Amino acid sequence: MDAQQTAGPAAEMWVCELGLVPYREALAMQQQVSVRRQREQLPDTLLLVEHPPVYTRGRRAAEAELPRGEGFYRARGIEVLDTDRGGRVTYHGPGQLVGYPIMRIADVGAYLRAMEAAIVCALAQEGVHARSRCAEGPDYTGVWVAERKIASIGVHVSRGVSTHGFAINVDNDLEPFSWVIACGLQSVAMTSLARELPAGGALDAQRFRARVARAFCAAHGRRPLALDAAALLSRQSARTRGRTLPASRPGGTAARADATQEIAIGAAAGSAPDPGARA
Repeated sequence: MDAQQTAGPAAEMWVCELGLVPYREALAMQQQVSVRRQREQLPDTLLLVEHPPVYTRGRRAAEAELPRGEGFYRARGIEVLDTDRGGRVTYHGPGQLVGYPIMRIADVGAYLRAMEAAIVCALAQEGVHARSRCAEGPDYTGVWVAERKIASIGVHVSRGVSTHGFAINVDNDLEPFSWVIACGLQSVAMTSLARELPAGGALDAQRFRARVARAFCAAHGRRPLALDAAALLSRQSARTRGRTLPASRPGGTAARADATQEIAIGAAAGSAPDPGARA
């Protein structure tokens, strides 16, 4: 049974934009939400964030993947942190879209493939043809444009609930990837949505966030509900704090659905409290 089958087609997924959040604080929030999800106090939830510059080392990371030494990275304002997610070393920075789905899953492999498919779908709506390379081994988990990597994925599952998730390069500095052995691949070439947009295409980061959120929810048969961080961490019903977001439909209706979701998600992000504040 895959993640979609466990919830049913009518289930909601909460979508909460947090803005720019230090990695440690986002991790603490994931842990809070995860405990409440394990206790069935919350529905499945997708946190959307950006991070200040940081390298994170997954469970399979090796010391050699940070060849210049931690002093080099810290001198350039980049933290180096260990984490319990799967995968190897990756970089997060402003302009990158990071998604942390905190949801009950039954099949980790199916969950990873659904995540890749959702990102591929959102990129296709921007005119970028991307693909999964999962058949080539675990180090190729993620999303690729030709031979260039545009999205990294690493998850952790505890008591049937996932944390961590995906990072999509939207318009972030790619040079820090070249200072490490990113994803454990010696010669990996990283790219971004800004670099891959077709000629004449305009980057709209808010629109892309909305498309990623909707595509991820659709991959699991969910209806997205935008809400702010205060509502997320309270015990009140999301129905009193958020707005149900429409599913995508073919043709002109899809454009209207995009616009509605952008407004809902943007409103949630704009009303969120200072991410440095404790809930």
